[in-house]
Amino acid sequence: MKHNNQLPNGHFHKDWQLRVKTWFDQPGRKKRRRINRIKKTLQIAPRPTELLRPAVRCPTLKYNTKLRAGRGFTLDELKVAGIRRKEALTIGIPVDHRRKNRSEESLRLNVQRLKTYKSKLIVFPKNSKKPKTDDSKPDECAAATQHKGGVLPIKQSWPREKARPITEEEKKGSAYATLRKSKTDARLVGVREARRKAKEEEEAAKKK
Repeated sequence: MKHNNQLPNGHFHKDWQLRVKTWFDQPGRKKRRRINRIKKTLQIAPRPTELLRPAVRCPTLKYNTKLRAGRGFTLDELKVAGIRRKEALTIGIPVDHRRKNRSEESLRLNVQRLKTYKSKLIVFPKNSKKPKTDDSKPDECAAATQHKGGVLPIKQSWPREKARPITEEEKKGSAYATLRKSKTDARLVGVREARRKAKEEEEAAKKK
């Protein structure tokens, strides 16, 4: 070695050929997954191939305009729709106890999905000789067909407003200033309430 260089410390006896990941079985695995899907479809017939999923908004301000399928329905949505939690699991409705309804809009949307699904649902009796009140009629059960694909697929809805002239009030106002003021008002609710109470106490003390 010459000069003030780093000492060589190379490790080249790794047998890297033994650690190479290959993907030659991709076509075979693809075929196997397709065959398994067909087998499962036949086994669960006449039940739908997929479960009913709730419509949820994507998180963050960037993506919250997009509507997508969620994991499961909340307990509040099931309660409003009149479906018991244990009953939901038996009729193809997944339940997600962690998700919460942050708005009335999401609650109404998913309750409507549940009601639409329940109106089209055909429930086969466990015992054909002793059917229950919630079970479907024999002629409905005989006419039942298996639904393949997504149940009540979610469609993107983009509300469009018609073009109109801008009013003088809108020209004078500032959207940025309005938003900043609303944020400030929301942040200072507690502080202003404390100041108001302190002022009232001070005035009451002066009157005494």
